[in-house]
This record gives sequence, C-alpha cells and structure tokens, in this order.
Amino acid sequence: MVSRKQKRVWKYVEEGSLLKLKSYLRKHSDLDVNFSQGRKQRSPLHLACSLGDDAVLRLLLKHGADTLQQDRKGDTPLHIAANRALKHGIRTYDDLVVPLRRSCPEAMNAHNKAGVTPEDLLKWMRDTEPAANMSNPPAADPEKEWMEKLFGECEDEFCETFGVYDADDFLPVDDDDEDFGDWADRIRKEYFDKKNAESQRLAASSSGWKRRRSKKEREQEEQSRKELHERLQREHAEYLARAARKEEETRKGKKRHYDERCAATFQSGSSAAATKLSYGDIPWPAPRGTVQEMVDVMLHGVDRKDVPVFRKVVRQQQALWHPDKFAQRCEARLEEKDRQRILDTVTALSQELNRLAQSLRT
Repeated sequence: MVSRKQKRVWKYVEEGSLLKLKSYLRKHSDLDVNFSQGRKQRSPLHLACSLGDDAVLRLLLKHGADTLQQDRKGDTPLHIAANRALKHGIRTYDDLVVPLRRSCPEAMNAHNKAGVTPEDLLKWMRDTEPAANMSNPPAADPEKEWMEKLFGECEDEFCETFGVYDADDFLPVDDDDEDFGDWADRIRKEYFDKKNAESQRLAASSSGWKRRRSKKEREQEEQSRKELHERLQREHAEYLARAARKEEETRKGKKRHYDERCAATFQSGSSAAATKLSYGDIPWPAPRGTVQEMVDVMLHGVDRKDVPVFRKVVRQQQALWHPDKFAQRCEARLEEKDRQRILDTVTALSQELNRLAQSLRT
C-alpha cells in the first residue's frame, strides 16, 4: 500500500519538481522511494527514466532508489533508460544510462519477462556469433544481414512513437495491445529460438562430418526464410499503421477536450462562472506539456499551407489567451495560491502565439 508521503514523492517526480522533491526527501530521510504505483507497477525511478529527467534520477539514486526493481513487464529503470536512449541518442544515454550503470553495473544484464537485457537493447538486436557446434559456418548469412537491416530501420521509424501512449487519457486502456517493444522482443525470441533449434539439429545429425543438404531441404529452408521475411514485413506495416491511427486519434481527442473545456470555462453565461479556478482548472491544451506542445494541440487539424485560414485560427487563439483579456474574464476567479503561476503560463502562451503570427507576416 502506497503511503501519503510516497504519493507526494510520485507527484514531485511526475511534475519534475526537483527542488520540492529534494527538500521533501531531506525532511523525510527515512522514506522508502522503492515503491510501485499505477497499472504498470513502476517505481519513481522508472517514472524519472520515462520522463528523461536526469536530475530527478540522480537525486533518487542518492536516496537509495533500487536500479534492479522491475515493473509489470519485468523492465528495470535501465530498460526504460535504454529505450529512451535509442529514441533520443547519445545525450540521453549520458544523462540516463551512464548514472544507472555506474550505480549498479549488474543491471545491464538484468532480464525482463521477454528475456531481454538493457545490454541487448543498446546493441539493438545485433546477432551473436554462430553456435560453436556448427561446423564450417558460411562466410555471410543473408538472413542475419536482412534481420539486422530490418531492426535498424525499426529503430529509426519507431523511435518517434516510443512511450507516447504510456499515459493516454483519451483512449481506452488495452492491456493486451502489443507495443513496439513487445513486438521486437517477441520477434527476437522467435528468431533466436529458430536458429538455436537449427544449430542443435545440425550438430546432432552431422556426427562430426559436414552434412550435405538435399535440394529439397534447401528449397524448404529457402521457403521458410521467405515466409519469415514476409511475416515480419507484414507485422511491421500493420504496427506502423496502427501506431499512426492511434497517434491521430490521441491528437484529435486532445483537441476536442481542449475546445470543450474552453467553452465551459470561458463562456460568460456558464453556470460555473462564479467558481474559483486553480491551475488545474484552466483549460490548458497540454497541461503537462511545454508551451510549444500547447500550441500544437490548439492548431491541430488546421492546414498550415492554407495561410489565410491558418492565420485566422492563430488570431482566434491570440484573442483567447491575450493576458489582458484573460485577466478580464478570469482574474477575479483565480485561486490566490495559483494566481501568479497561471498568469505566467498565460503570458508565455500568448508570446508564443505572437511569435507564430509574426512569422506568418514575413
């Protein structure tokens, strides 16, 4: 059972409030930070890795965070950090993977439930040397080369979708929905199981002599290889299409939710016009996102090539979030404790919209 103090730690990690977290952990020095929460059963260290917050990560490590703690899929924080490094490159590797590896070197070889280690993820599915009991292996293995090429392309094509749907508020939760990590783990396991079975079969039947394969066996092997390639390509295309649909549905859902909340909050005749507004009550387009992410939600679905229409939508949003007009509509309703934070965010949002409008004039 997660205690109230541990929930406070989770909140500070989720918000990226480093100073608050540091102060809170100093005050409660005996607090255990190795708890798990949520559907994925992740720890605060898992959360810091998924958010890419290296400062919070180092602070948690300093306060005894367990690098080997596993979530529902058996992933350690280092698995999460390695996946994020594949997406964002060497800088994220230095920020997340390096401190975790220094804190617990054996975590590099920790297996998740799919049998994959962080070391495997960082090597990105590189094939191992052929089994020692296979006599006279060929100089080049076309299947191995094809698999390496496929997974190399997967790294480039899927890194944009890693972790996007972990906290989706606009689509139903489907525990059985296979994400790219699950798919890659399954394909990797099937591939190596197949190669190991083939290696054992050849070693058992060769009796120290090079086994000559018949024409029929070669044709069967070639057919099996083609079927494997076709299935991988088919599943690859299906995953890309499903990920694209899900991303578009998510963006539409966020835009629809934003429009509905604006109408309910800013409409002068609303029954809630007299209620107080905290920071979370303001209809931010992306409550936990950056100012640029908020603008992207506002303008989703508008064709930027159609300059007159796009300029009109930008002006509408400028009027909605202009600091003076926002103050006229809502300043009297703002909670005193959140007033300055709300006004600062509105000002930053207005400035970003003004910069975008200025760029349309040039």
